[in-house]
Amino acid sequence: MSHAPLAESPGTTGGAAAGPIDPAPDQALLHKHAALRRILEGLPSLVVAYSGGVDSAYLACVATDVLGSRALCVTADSPSYPDRHRQLALSLAASFGLYHEVIHTAELERPEYRANPANRCYYCKHELYTHLAAIARERGIAVIADGSNADDRGDYRPGRQAAREFGVRSPLDEAGLTKSEIRELARRAGLPTWDEPASACLSSRIPYFTEVTDEKLRTIERAEAVLRDLGFRVFRVRHHDTIARIELGRDEIPRALEPDIADTIDRELRALGYQHVAVDLRGYRLGSLNDALRLRPV
Repeated sequence: MSHAPLAESPGTTGGAAAGPIDPAPDQALLHKHAALRRILEGLPSLVVAYSGGVDSAYLACVATDVLGSRALCVTADSPSYPDRHRQLALSLAASFGLYHEVIHTAELERPEYRANPANRCYYCKHELYTHLAAIARERGIAVIADGSNADDRGDYRPGRQAAREFGVRSPLDEAGLTKSEIRELARRAGLPTWDEPASACLSSRIPYFTEVTDEKLRTIERAEAVLRDLGFRVFRVRHHDTIARIELGRDEIPRALEPDIADTIDRELRALGYQHVAVDLRGYRLGSLNDALRLRPV
């Protein structure tokens, strides 16, 4: 990945289509990018927890540019990982020449994870970092890194507790890069996923304290594929046993209520086993299932 495209003006592209992102002023943006490179240059070697999302993808690409083969990008494949993300991760790794491996994690075999407590993500990340720590130890790799960014500070993210326990570093956060800044830098670098909507594991669609099962995860994945195939961009299918509660971007709700589209959604999701299909008129909200909890930042 070349460093040069990052000097472009905000109105040009580095290989991806321009979009409605309002980037930070160039000097501030490039200063943070330079800070990220300095952080990575100071590391002897690195394992990147690479999901294929824009944050970890951008970190993986910059780390590969800086460290070459000393940056190993590892994707954890598990039942809670959507196949679409798996394919994006594989495609981008091939396109950008990442040193990439896929491992299989087994968080669903952990009773604590299946019980789906409020800190479910802790057990998922503990499983992931257990595997990455073993890889780092066996291969003499100095540091494990994740794609957390500056916007993640102060949010309820129990997975960060696991990261601290394993000494995982967050170079994007250390450089002060926010989500919108990472998207802009990724756009300039030509990453095709620069404007991919934020996502999370499929288990995040299941209300807390309701058991996570492979069957539920597959149903959710197929239900969300129906919405994607219909052209919706920002969505979640929240799984409430026999009820599918659909959250959409506010600007996409009217289309979902058009008779033909509504009939198709209802028919396809009922075929998956749901008895009731509802559109949440409040629209998509990040972590909406947290609403029922009293949470403090982790």
